[in-house]
Amino acid sequence: MPVDPEAAITITAFDWVPDFARGQVRDLRVRWALEEAGQDYAVRLLSQGQQKEAAHRALQPFGQVPTYEEGDLALFESGAIVWHVAERFPGLMPAGPAERSRALEWLLAALNTVEPPVMDRAQMTIFEAAEPWAAPRLPGIEERIAERLQDASDRLGSADWYGGGFSAGDLMMASVLRIIEGTGLLDAVPNLAAYVARATERPAFRQALADHMAGFTGHPPPGFDEWMAERRAKQGELA
Repeated sequence: MPVDPEAAITITAFDWVPDFARGQVRDLRVRWALEEAGQDYAVRLLSQGQQKEAAHRALQPFGQVPTYEEGDLALFESGAIVWHVAERFPGLMPAGPAERSRALEWLLAALNTVEPPVMDRAQMTIFEAAEPWAAPRLPGIEERIAERLQDASDRLGSADWYGGGFSAGDLMMASVLRIIEGTGLLDAVPNLAAYVARATERPAFRQALADHMAGFTGHPPPGFDEWMAERRAKQGELA
């Protein structure tokens, strides 16, 4: 579905992030859900810094994206928004109550069990890579990720999706697993690698990703280039 400035639903996203974050900012998860549900939406793009201003914090108290607005309803947290979309519109919610509960179970498992060590790895390899503690911590973090991946792989088995047909739970699980694509961590669990490929080949994901990437029309905040140069120099000293 097209991004439509006149749509009843509005989400927020950034107009600029560093290259490593493009394709991973969590507005993509909400865009994907809306595409699966066949819903047009508008996007309010924020420059870096605007997310911390009072106007945005009224919607998102932690100063993050995305947010979701529809009439009098305003939501934050990508998991809550995706679940709301699944409940509000057809396309992501199984029919039976047990199946719906399983979809929620996997959405929460993605956010609460799989994503924390995945983001710990991102912290050590991207945001804190220049710190002396990063390299010693990384093997333990990757061991925890591998354990989570094996557990998820064992449960998926030979099925295409968790709990039957593609649901909000699969959307969130695939979104989290995408973060470690290209790291080699998925190589040990080929059924999960195939699961991510299957999810991201869906037309709704491809459209959501294209619109997500098209939104990056802004510029880095003042001082970003200097910060990056300092960070690279520090990494060189530790190498």
